Amino acid sequence: MFQPKYTLSQKLLSNIAQIERLYGQIEGLKIPQKLELNLQRDNLIQSSYVSNSIEGNPLSLREVTNLLLDDRVPINRDEKEVKNYFAILQNLNSYLKKNIDLELIKDIHLDLLTGVKDQIAGQIRNKKVVIGKYTGQSKEAASLEIKHEPPYHQKEKIKKALEEICDWNIKESQLPISVKAGIFHHQFVYIHPFLDGNGRVCRLLTALIFLQNQYWINKYFILDDYYDIDRIQYSDALHTADSGDKTQWLEYFTDGVKYSLQSALSSNKEAMLTLDIEKRPTSKEKEVLEIINKRKQVISSDLVKILKVSRQQAHNLLKGLVDKGLLEKKGSTKKSYYQIR
Repeated sequence: MFQPKYTLSQKLLSNIAQIERLYGQIEGLKIPQKLELNLQRDNLIQSSYVSNSIEGNPLSLREVTNLLLDDRVPINRDEKEVKNYFAILQNLNSYLKKNIDLELIKDIHLDLLTGVKDQIAGQIRNKKVVIGKYTGQSKEAASLEIKHEPPYHQKEKIKKALEEICDWNIKESQLPISVKAGIFHHQFVYIHPFLDGNGRVCRLLTALIFLQNQYWINKYFILDDYYDIDRIQYSDALHTADSGDKTQWLEYFTDGVKYSLQSALSSNKEAMLTLDIEKRPTSKEKEVLEIINKRKQVISSDLVKILKVSRQQAHNLLKGLVDKGLLEKKGSTKKSYYQIR
């Protein structure tokens, strides 16, 4: 039975409290739907770029953005794995009412690597792997520096370890979500169930855990931007928990959640301010509003007479105020009029 070891240190408790406060502030912004959709799209693109880039994908953010916004067919494996990741992120909400279990994990891995590495897509490994890097001045003199060797190398033992962490995730309901997600994140990477794609599947599952606990990750914020600041630190922090105690890793992980929420709060406020500025009426539009305040309602020909403008200019002024949500159009096309919203 999986039973994680960690200490609720002062730093961890402080991070948990700040995360709750920051998320509450983001929810309290009441972001307009159109802006919210744009922010979510940008978050999904950023997450797709960073999570794949961490694993060595060479595409730049601009290339990833163009690929995903143009919605074109990928022309190589690098593009395909980014496209697959983006599609899974877009579809995470469909898993909200499903328990994270072995079959769901395999399904996500299958979707991630289909068309990239079909021979291992959705397959739990049944051979030994180690995580490390080659060091040395030349290829001939290079030696492997092992950073982590997973505890199991037989398929059935790996499946059992995954089932234990999945059962724990389902039954554990008392932990703050940032701690729960952090524990799952490390334990999944520690087990390392696949020959490839473990980091990306782990980050997708971590996002899903937040979503299942009403933390609308990707809609309001993403975690991957924090890992991207210092990828070596991300890796080093993960492996501090390999010895059993997850406290140091959880402090790092919750630092990341806090950082991501702070960044999201700042950028969301800035976006709303920009939107507010764009909605402010021009000096000419203010004249129109003053006229309507006095007359209660106007038609475009009224503005032609009063402001000495062309019919097209009058139409543009009224349409601009409607688009900014300051006026509403009433009546049929030929008998339409405008009034203050």
